[in-house]
Parts: sequence; structure tokens; C-alpha cells
Amino acid sequence: MNAPGKDQQYRLLRDEEITNICSKAIDEWRPDGRRVLVVIPDLTRSCPMGLMFRTIYSLMASRVKALDFLIALGTHSQLSQEQIYRRVEITDGEHLSQFPKARFFNHSWNDPARLSEVGRLSKKETLELTEGRLGIDVPIKCNSMIHDYDLLLICGPVFPHEVVGFSGGNKYIFPGISGPEILNFFHWLGAIITNMSIIGRKLTPVRRVVDRAASALPIERRAFCMVVNDNGLAGLFTGTPEEAWSSAADLSAKIHIRYCSRSFNTVLSCAPPMYDELWVGAKCMYKLEPVVADGGKLIIYAPHIHEISITHGHLIKTIGYHTRDYFTNQWEQFKNYPWGILAHSTHVKGVGTYENKIEKPRIEVFLATGIPEATCRQVNLGFLDPKKINPEDYANREKDGILLVPKAGEELYLLQK
Repeated sequence: MNAPGKDQQYRLLRDEEITNICSKAIDEWRPDGRRVLVVIPDLTRSCPMGLMFRTIYSLMASRVKALDFLIALGTHSQLSQEQIYRRVEITDGEHLSQFPKARFFNHSWNDPARLSEVGRLSKKETLELTEGRLGIDVPIKCNSMIHDYDLLLICGPVFPHEVVGFSGGNKYIFPGISGPEILNFFHWLGAIITNMSIIGRKLTPVRRVVDRAASALPIERRAFCMVVNDNGLAGLFTGTPEEAWSSAADLSAKIHIRYCSRSFNTVLSCAPPMYDELWVGAKCMYKLEPVVADGGKLIIYAPHIHEISITHGHLIKTIGYHTRDYFTNQWEQFKNYPWGILAHSTHVKGVGTYENKIEKPRIEVFLATGIPEATCRQVNLGFLDPKKINPEDYANREKDGILLVPKAGEELYLLQK
């Protein structure tokens, strides 16, 4: 297995270098006397958010009229106050004594009273943006808080991503702080294209939709795009979200993609603790699907996960996990379900076919989690008892067609061409 991002030594930025990069950018943005809203990720994204929070606060708090932080939850569960403090790596006492100007807010994607329509994508536009795949009118809604500020500052990491190609940039707005309509639209677009065809690709139809939607916001947008490596920053890029993201995605492609010389019959994909439900832990499937051999199996090993999804579990249990063609070939039956749920379903199940009412996934996906066997069967996934799995039994067995990934979900595995 060849891992260019790991074989090459990318020097991590020192704290003073990070401060200098941020300081120069903030001076260029002229925040004095303005109200600033900083959009940051939740706990499912690895990054030195504590360092970035302290740096941004130290450079901006005395200059701006307001400095607030909005958690880009998308459809994830809201964070408690303790979780927010953990995200920015401060304590309650430090908040009051050292960072009194900072206020923190959760996004609410399903509360119409907290959303604002800032534009629309016409049928003609969506047909053009999606290269003819989807053509509908889509309202562009996002958190109404944006109308109370002069500058929207995105601060988050960039990784390969199953829906948009690479995460980050304007994706922290859509779906990070967006309403459900645009979210459902472009997630289903990504599902139609499929994870295998989109993940780790920089310029995608979904990215075009996200950037077009962001251009409708009536507020100045800037970004700090981080490229994380070994718990530090190998890169920090500034500018408009489009500019900063583009540079960060180029570096992420070098650091976060591992190239394998062969496919594997069995992959044990271990979910880290930051994934506390399958809704997010399924990234352990997305990032490994390309290197599982036809007819092989991928095991999501996560004894700590006990829920499919706190928010969406009831719907997922209703429709189950299926291939894209299962839904598209029975569209009248499924078209009124939230398209984001359908997209998640297809990404977890992987590519496959549905012909003559027979579904044939390319690979088998098993859960070795705290989710009961009956629930796994109900949602059309395999079950393995996590108590009977020792990850060390899968280690160093690549020659046998077995791959162990001790911390899955952020690095992408691809086959060498």
C-alpha cells in the first residue's frame, strides 16, 4: 500500500505561523467596528479548533462590535454547552474570564422560524449545474442569523467527502447552516453520481451547486480553510471561501488520500469516538468503499455506537439501506421521502444494481457496533458481534486480502491507477 500523503513529510505549521497567517488575513478584511459571525464545525470534524478559536478571538475581539460563533451542524444533533466548550477547548470559567465577548449558537436546520430564504435555484439553473441530472426549482435557505452580521467567517477543515468531493469552504454554509430543501437537493445529486465517482474529486456538480447557493448570501464571506495532519495543521489558507477551499483541497488530496496497489476482500474500518451514531460513523464506509473487492465485505467496527441516528433513525428504519438503483427504479414509492435520507442510505449500502426486483450490492456492509442484530437486519445491513472481533487479528494481513484501518472516516483509500 502506497500512501503519498504519509510518505512525504509535510511540516506542520508552528503556532506563531498560524497567528501570522490569521493576523494578515484579518487585517486585509478590515473587521473594525463590524459584527462578525464565525461558522465552525461540530465534534465530528478533526481540527485544532481550540487554537483557531483563541487565535481568532485574540486578533478580533477588541476590534469588532460582535464576535459570535455558530456551529455548522447540518442535520447533526445540537451540541450541549459542555460539548461546545469541548469543541473550542475552553472551560466555562475561561469563557467568562478570558473570552467574554464570544457567544455560541447551534444551527437549527428544521426550524422554519430560524431560517431565511436568500434566493432560489431555477429549474434551468439546476439542470445546468447538475449536467442534466436534476431539474427542479430549489429555495436557498440558511440560518437567519446571517442578517445580523457584516462578515461571515468560515473556519473549518477540508477532507475528501462523499457528497461534494472535498469538504470545507462553502459547504460549511450548505448544508452546515442551511435549510432542508437545498440540503436534500444536492445530497441526492451526490447519491445519483455515487460516492465511488465523486469522493476525492475536486470539481464536481455538487460543489458547483454549493458555491452557487453561497453566492446568494447578502453578506461578505471569508474563510480559514485548514488542512489537518497528525493533529496539527499542514496548511492554513485564507481568502474567499472559494479561494481558500481550492488551495486547501489541493493539499488535502496529497495528504488525505492513500493509494493501494490492490483491493481487499475484507476491510475492518474502525470508527473513532467522535462518531457517536451511524449517521456520521458511516464515513468509515464511504472512505473505504473504493478499495473493497467486488463481492468483498466491509465491517464498521464501533462498539461505542448504539444509534443509527437520533434525528433520522425512524425514517432510516422505514426505508432501510439500499443501492441507488433500488430507489431510482421505484421512484414513485420513494420520491416523497427526504432526499438527504435516501442519499445517506445509498452511500452506506454502496453501489450496486436493482433489476427484476432483485438488489445486488457490489459489496456487503456489516455493523459490529452496539446496534442490535435485529435492527441491523431491519435496515438491510449485516451484523457481527463486536465482542467477538479483535482488531489485532486483522492487522498486517494485506497480503491475505485483509485491511485494518484503526482510525477510519477522514482519510480516503483509492486503488492505484
